[in-house]
Amino acid sequence: MSTRMVTFTLDGHLYGVDVEAVQEVLRGQTRTRIPLSPVTLAGLINLRGQVLSAIDLRALLDLPDRDGDTEPMLVVIRVAGEPVALMVDTIGSVVDVDDDQFEPPPDTLVGVSRDLLLGAYKLEGELLLALDVDRAVAA
Repeated sequence: MSTRMVTFTLDGHLYGVDVEAVQEVLRGQTRTRIPLSPVTLAGLINLRGQVLSAIDLRALLDLPDRDGDTEPMLVVIRVAGEPVALMVDTIGSVVDVDDDQFEPPPDTLVGVSRDLLLGAYKLEGELLLALDVDRAVAA
């Protein structure tokens, strides 16, 4: 069986989410920080009159902070019918992957990454890390 994934990068690593979950990709959206909110909540966004949360995936995955000169991109996904924005470094492309390319996370992978990854797809020369959007939004 084949799956289409929208790809993006975080700290030089290739991640992906099922294309069915993605609503749109945005750049240059103003975020309003919420005082005393967790570091993983990058703020709120007004998207054509609808207010939605922006989650900083770097903070969520315990990755180093983004370079201050780099403008993040936003991948708006739908979880349980509600839009949520995921802050990423760059947007990649849409790729088709097959089940025989998939491997679950190895037992040696521990911590938050193991909890938030469905597994990895073996691509030509690199791995595509499949993000569990339901868990990422709930974390």
